[in-house]
Amino acid sequence: MFRTLKVVLIVAAAVLTASTVVILGIHSRIHAAAVIREKTLELAVPSVSVIHPKRGDLKDEIVLPGNIQAFVDAPVYARTSGYLKKWYSDIGTRVKTGELLAEIESPEVDQQLSQAKADLGTAQANMKLAEITMNRYQALLKLEAIARQDVDNAVGAYEADKAVAASQTANVKRLEQLVAFEKVFAPFDGIVTARNTDIGQLINAGNGGAAQELFHIASPAKLRIFIGVPQMYSHAVVPGVSADLTLPEVPGRHYTGKVARNTGVIDAVTRTLLTEVDIENASGQLMPGSYAEVHLKLPAATAALVVPVTALIFRSEGLQVAVVRDGNRAELVHVTQGRDFGTEVEITSGITYQDSVIINTPDSLTSGAAVRVEPADGRR
Repeated sequence: MFRTLKVVLIVAAAVLTASTVVILGIHSRIHAAAVIREKTLELAVPSVSVIHPKRGDLKDEIVLPGNIQAFVDAPVYARTSGYLKKWYSDIGTRVKTGELLAEIESPEVDQQLSQAKADLGTAQANMKLAEITMNRYQALLKLEAIARQDVDNAVGAYEADKAVAASQTANVKRLEQLVAFEKVFAPFDGIVTARNTDIGQLINAGNGGAAQELFHIASPAKLRIFIGVPQMYSHAVVPGVSADLTLPEVPGRHYTGKVARNTGVIDAVTRTLLTEVDIENASGQLMPGSYAEVHLKLPAATAALVVPVTALIFRSEGLQVAVVRDGNRAELVHVTQGRDFGTEVEITSGITYQDSVIINTPDSLTSGAAVRVEPADGRR
């Protein structure tokens, strides 16, 4: 029995030793896998170098592209349907307010007006007869020669005929206005820039279909130019700031205007402030639709930011740079490029001097991705 117990103890010890070895082996393998996974995740986080943008030269003028537009520009539509009888102004014609542009022939409307006038005459005659009857019955009522019900019926008939006459009067006025719309007049002084109709053409005023534009008129006496001012200069470009226009077809010639207004809101996509520049054009030398460069005279010198060209990201979303937020998170921001200095470029909007700009952006980097920051040598 003693020998049997000894054998059992030896076997138990062997099993325990084997189990310990197995458990230790499994634990070591789990620990090694965890270390490898942690190391892999750490290596998956890209290392980036960052700098702070440096300030560029002070500038008291910025040059921005713009499109010239007429201050007043509007299409002219017909207000009544019919056939074009005659037109009096073609493209390039200078017209005055109230000048006749075209005549429309609309026999249906003319006949409707004649019928409405006849219906109005009938309604007025019925109203007159009802009024006479009402007055006669009221006189007989004072003599107690008629029942009050008959008087009330006469009064009601008069009021009904009066309402019908008023309705017919309004219908006649409506049709008279439609007949008046057979003549198309210029709404303001300007130049006819388009004529989209001709004699005999059917004119649709929008009854059962899309309205047809007959003419297009623009007033070039005063012009406006819309420009997108980079956020960096938005506080300097206020109403009243002087602005000079130059056109590529007239080199060396400057046209003077002023900043009139802006939206007061920075566009979240372009980081620019939509601004309007107005300019007088009494001579007519400037033509609406032209491209122009707007030279804005800033009231105070302003510096742009400069970053290395390696910081720029060219993707389908547009020009971007990557900045580090919260110490370890990348964010791609849209920027507006100014002048190109070769190894460096000027950034006029999108980033600030305090931003940490990544200068070695990995191709696969996306907004929100984790990064490990390794500052570049020296502070720019």
